Amino acid sequence: MHLSFLRPLYDRAGPWCSVYLDASRDTQDSRPALDLRWRALKGDLLGQGADAATVDAIEQVVRGHTPMAGDYGIAVFATRGRVVLSEYLSAPPLRDLASVAPLPHTMPLVAQRGEQVAWVRVLADRTGADAIAVGAGELPRRATVRGRESYPLRRANPGGWSQSRYQRAADEAWHHNAGDTAAATAELAEKVNAEVVVLAGDIRATGVIAAQLPRRWQDVLVRTDAGARTGGADPAAMDDVTVQVIAEAAQARVDATLDRFGMQEDVGAGLDAVVDALQRNQVDTMLIVDDPSATGQLWIGSAPTDIATDPERLTGGGEPQQVRADAALLRALAGTDAELTVLAPGEAPDLADGVGAVLRYVDPATPGRSA
Repeated sequence: MHLSFLRPLYDRAGPWCSVYLDASRDTQDSRPALDLRWRALKGDLLGQGADAATVDAIEQVVRGHTPMAGDYGIAVFATRGRVVLSEYLSAPPLRDLASVAPLPHTMPLVAQRGEQVAWVRVLADRTGADAIAVGAGELPRRATVRGRESYPLRRANPGGWSQSRYQRAADEAWHHNAGDTAAATAELAEKVNAEVVVLAGDIRATGVIAAQLPRRWQDVLVRTDAGARTGGADPAAMDDVTVQVIAEAAQARVDATLDRFGMQEDVGAGLDAVVDALQRNQVDTMLIVDDPSATGQLWIGSAPTDIATDPERLTGGGEPQQVRADAALLRALAGTDAELTVLAPGEAPDLADGVGAVLRYVDPATPGRSA
């Protein structure tokens, strides 16, 4: 997971107010319920010493956000009277939460985001296609492709000498329309740097489209006959295929990171080793087990790489501050352009301290290297 979306949070000094709130609108009394939940969190913030201007800025987001259907949540991060980042959560948080701290509490947000897989889905027939593309952490892009040919699209069977001519004309029309759809699909996939392309709908049309895609996109293509462009068609089967394919791609990425970590043998394992590697800008990807009950702490200075288990080991400037360990780790990752892989509790039972790192390089000074 790339953490560049968090960088604006680390460009400003704290204290930071972080809020996670269940904003679901699935019942008739959801508005009063939201009001009660926010009032409780507002009291928590003020009780922790938050300034009134920052609390008011968060309240404007909570009360003024555009409601979504069903169950969802919102996360809001603010400091010095300004909301710097707010995001919808696809599901309510495990519990409503409000904190005031030197660093924003971003771990629940990244844990719920999980592995962001960029994908394209195309629902095609012989006349064109409807497409949607979603980049990692981006809003959906939608497109409709209208093929250049509208006649003939069916292989006629009139008999006589003209039969083969009609069939060839239909084949050419399909081919041209499929080429238009393939070009639009490739363009969308390029824009979002897709890892998965799902091609659904008329199975004969999708076959012709797939054949005209550039090899790069053929390699990540999944074809399915689920879905149809006809009015009233049930999209459930197509949605199920899409979700499954995206989940498999995300899991494959996690598995690949675990394999890379395992190949390092004795380096990058445990909190001390990860902190040391972050100080040296040595981390390519950090692995962390999601543990909402974690209370560990680290020391930080002014720079992202000013991170240590002991304040005496800080080498940068600024007054040392003790903060949540996960908050310090995420700031260091974002500041050194490193990536993050969040693991479920049972995914890496032997991971020391629930944290490890795939390193960019290993040298004689790397802890564990001599072993």
